[in-house]
Amino acid sequence: MTPVAWAGTPPLPPAPPESVAAALAEVAELGPFFSVVTGEPGAMWRPVRDAYADGLEHLVEAFTNRHGLSERRVAASVVQLGHAARLWSPMLGCVVLHGVVPDLGGLRQRADASALWLPEARGWWAPRGEALARVVYRLVMEEHLAVLAAGLRVKVAPGLLLGNAASALAGAAHAVARARPGARRPVISLATGLLGIGDLRGAGAFTGPGLEFRRRSCCLYYRLPDGGTCGDCCLTGRP
Repeated sequence: MTPVAWAGTPPLPPAPPESVAAALAEVAELGPFFSVVTGEPGAMWRPVRDAYADGLEHLVEAFTNRHGLSERRVAASVVQLGHAARLWSPMLGCVVLHGVVPDLGGLRQRADASALWLPEARGWWAPRGEALARVVYRLVMEEHLAVLAAGLRVKVAPGLLLGNAASALAGAAHAVARARPGARRPVISLATGLLGIGDLRGAGAFTGPGLEFRRRSCCLYYRLPDGGTCGDCCLTGRP
């Protein structure tokens, strides 16, 4: 790989593949949402951009049928929220714990599930300061979640999808801080910076020292037959 730079960011020097692979393997131990398979796959995978163009329809359809939903937008929201968590979690883990920004450009997804795979472990050394949040925002929000939002086959309010992205980001930051207390300050700093950039601005905010979070839209989880409100829901009376 050669150094890469986007508008407003310094050139990022490439990190050795073994460093990226080691970072991804280590953060995968933090939980299932942190796991990205690398190397030779053992199942059928397709480029995640193809899945985005299809609106992750295989997951939306499966969720709709499993819960007997009449509103497909509820399934689309929950699926998008889960996918956002699968992007933010390994990204935040690698950046904060290892100083590595994984390249998610070649990301693939199982054709019959939500698991993710990278054919090659590639990436860059993380920049310092405000540039880091801008780089991470571009890689996750612009190159993945915005593309997925455009491909959804069912109409879902843009503000809801952005709230899901913010909620998934906060959840990933909380998981990193809980698993690695020494990384609490840098992961809070990064997540807070991300919540002040672009479309994430105003989608939600941390409200307490325990990484309590309040989003400004509802994910519609309460509309599941056995659903309820989430801990960060805007519909609750919590200040």
